[in-house]
Amino acid sequence: MPTRISGQMVASPVFLRALEDSDLDFLYALENDPEIWGVSDTIAPVSRYALREYLAHANADFYEVRQLRLVICAQTDQRPVGILDIFDFQPLHLRAGLGITILSAERRRGYAVAALAVGVEYARLTLRLHQLYCTVAATNQASLRLFRKASFRRIGVRQDWLRTAVGWDDAVELQKIL
Repeated sequence: MPTRISGQMVASPVFLRALEDSDLDFLYALENDPEIWGVSDTIAPVSRYALREYLAHANADFYEVRQLRLVICAQTDQRPVGILDIFDFQPLHLRAGLGITILSAERRRGYAVAALAVGVEYARLTLRLHQLYCTVAATNQASLRLFRKASFRRIGVRQDWLRTAVGWDDAVELQKIL
């Protein structure tokens, strides 16, 4: 499916799909990667039991649970490479937060840029959202570049907002009007 990346229509190297029961091992690896814990507010491993329970209810109505988790899959072989989260949906204001996580082994292959482009179009055309926002640690330069490349605009900074293993970090707030 073609999508707009950096202003041009291109064939996307990824597609988004709903979570499936078969994603248990993928989610287990992703959620238990300590490298990701700093950006996902996680401080402890997640059990397979908890993930099975989560998967059992993952297809709940977006308007009811106000969040949606989509699997980012490589177009070539359809393997999962990451997750795109749309969360904190506010129906009155038609806005939501957006987060993206790519497996460590799959980074620097263009998947995040492509998934973000597909996710933004999905939010605009299918969910009919008016805006998306995200919060990124000021030291997470890769994510800041990613969201800037997708035309998210910096709207503020929260001082000492994120507690890290080495102290406190500022949080950069970004938004995109769709």
